Amino acid sequence: MSSHNNEHESIPQGPPSLKEMSRRQFLTYTLGGATAFMGAGAILPMIRFAVDPVLHKKGAGEFIKVAETAKITDVPQEFTFELPQQDGWYASTATLTAWIRKDENGEIYALSPICKHLGCTVGWNNDKAYPDEYHCPCHGARYTKLGKNLAVAPKPLDQYKTKIDGDWVYLGEIVPNTEVKKEA
Repeated sequence: MSSHNNEHESIPQGPPSLKEMSRRQFLTYTLGGATAFMGAGAILPMIRFAVDPVLHKKGAGEFIKVAETAKITDVPQEFTFELPQQDGWYASTATLTAWIRKDENGEIYALSPICKHLGCTVGWNNDKAYPDEYHCPCHGARYTKLGKNLAVAPKPLDQYKTKIDGDWVYLGEIVPNTEVKKEA
């Protein structure tokens, strides 16, 4: 009889108590945690990439010093300036051009030399058949002094935002032309 009682007492009955963890639970928690950690490592860069543009503050735009106001006349003049650029880790300098002139009221404005037809560079008064106009040598697009499209091009030349500070003309971003409304 005593051997029967000893066997009964040494075999545990029921599931393990709350203080103990089974091997199966340990493996479940370990593999689940490792999988979550690796998944987060793969997902977080994608979320950062998608949300990053929203987190950056949009600046008011930079203005670049281009020309002295004393050099600006009522005849369009070509001015070249440099714009520093940052593309990822690569820093470079872009050379840009603007046609700057004064209107009849003495207001200074600047036009982009990029033709609105196919993106060639326009020149001032470079076609003898059409004097006092901007002309695109690629496909014959023509524009008035204010940049209004006369032939071929579907839109007027874009203009730069301008700012006068002291004796200097500063150019900002390129915007759609508002000067052509004065010509109508």
